[in-house]
Amino acid sequence: MKVKTIKTQGALDQNCYVLEIDNNYLVVDPGSDYEIIKQALGGNLLAVLVTHKHFDHIGALESILNDYEVPLYDFSNVEEKKYEVGPFNFEILFTPGHSKDSITFYFPKERILFTGDFLFKETIGRTDLDGGSNLEIEMSLVKIKEYPDDLKVYPGHGEETSLGYEKCQNPYLK
Repeated sequence: MKVKTIKTQGALDQNCYVLEIDNNYLVVDPGSDYEIIKQALGGNLLAVLVTHKHFDHIGALESILNDYEVPLYDFSNVEEKKYEVGPFNFEILFTPGHSKDSITFYFPKERILFTGDFLFKETIGRTDLDGGSNLEIEMSLVKIKEYPDDLKVYPGHGEETSLGYEKCQNPYLK
C-alpha cells in the first residue's frame, strides 16, 4: 500500500492521507484543499475514512462525497471490528479523549495506524475542547500500548512516527 501525505493548507496544517493499492484509493481525513486531494486520486476512489469530525479534518469531505458518491467510514457508522474495502483491510479502534468521536484506523498487513488527533509524535491531542476527556484519552492510551512497537503512526498533524518510538519518548505513553 502506498501512502501519500497531503499537508492541507487550512488553518492548522492538517495531514490528509491518500492510500493506494493497484489504482484503488482511500482518503483519510480530507481536511481542505479539495483540488489537491482530487489530483492525488489517479484511479478508483473506494471510500473516505475520517478519524474525527473537527473542522480541520473534514473541510473537503462534502466535495469528495458529492463528486465520488463513495461510503464514509466515521464514528457514526462503524464498530470496533475488521473491514474490507476492495483490496484494503483495516480495523477500527475507538480512541476517544481528544473528541468523543475519535477513532483510529489500523491496517495490520501494512503495520500502519492513522491516529488523527489522538496520538502525535511525542505528544497527544488536546482534551480541553468540547467532547475532550482526560480520562478517556488515558484509557485510549492504555489500549494502544497493547499494539506492536513496529507500527508506523500517521497522525493528523506533524510528522509520522512509530508506536515503539512513542512508547519510549512520548511522556503520555510511559
